[in-house]
Amino acid sequence: MDNHRFNRLIYEVLDHDPTEKDITQFFLRFQEALTARGLSLRGITTEGSPLYPTAILKVFGSSVRPQLCQFHILAERNRAVLKTVAQARREWKTLLPKRGSGRPSKANRRFAARKKRLESKITDLFDHRPLFVQRHLTAAEQKTLRRITRGRPDLRALRQIVEEVYRLFDRRCRTDTALAKLARLRRRVGRGKSLRQTLRKRFSPNLQKALMFLDDSLLPATSNAVERGNRRHRKRQKTIYRVRTGLHIRHRIALDMLREAQAQGRCQTIHTLHYARAG
Repeated sequence: MDNHRFNRLIYEVLDHDPTEKDITQFFLRFQEALTARGLSLRGITTEGSPLYPTAILKVFGSSVRPQLCQFHILAERNRAVLKTVAQARREWKTLLPKRGSGRPSKANRRFAARKKRLESKITDLFDHRPLFVQRHLTAAEQKTLRRITRGRPDLRALRQIVEEVYRLFDRRCRTDTALAKLARLRRRVGRGKSLRQTLRKRFSPNLQKALMFLDDSLLPATSNAVERGNRRHRKRQKTIYRVRTGLHIRHRIALDMLREAQAQGRCQTIHTLHYARAG
């Protein structure tokens, strides 16, 4: 998929899970199509599957830089952050006091009040858990986040790390600057005992490979164009009875590519007709 014009360039429909051989053959077909048109590939964005690096190196050589999709990298990090928040809720649940047996007393009332406060904290932490992974927070949301993390400095540090990761993907800086920020962030995570085990795997070399687009304005940061087309065809496969076999899916994709190729001329024709009708 061309991520600038959002046009599909080449496709392959499989009835099994893809293998490295399938990816290599697919790239060979794509290389032949580029050679026939006198074009060359300068960059490619993938979702981070281990099937791509070897095939890209084998077909296109080391001159093509594989860029990992920013969306998939951030999605993995968000899952790790929400997992840490869930672990904090479980820790608070273990602190819930047990009410003693017998008639109500002052001690039991104090235990009940303390239990109610802890339950309220656990509920707030669950209801507002998206605030830990949300990119931009309003003033009211920041106030809510400070309230639900009162007494938990590790959760506040977790939110600060999330903000630092988002700043790595800012187009206004270059790759070298982002890598220097990433090195400092890795050292900070390594010093934190509570965050070390959860976030260490999320700062793997894959995150470094997702920052290559900062030095190239034409290299897309995500593979959303491909994912959008795949979601559209999966939806059709579920809702349209005739688009469920491999042959019909190929026909539907080929029809979409034909429409995309004729879109510019069709738009010019429609504009001319409207202009002539308006006098």
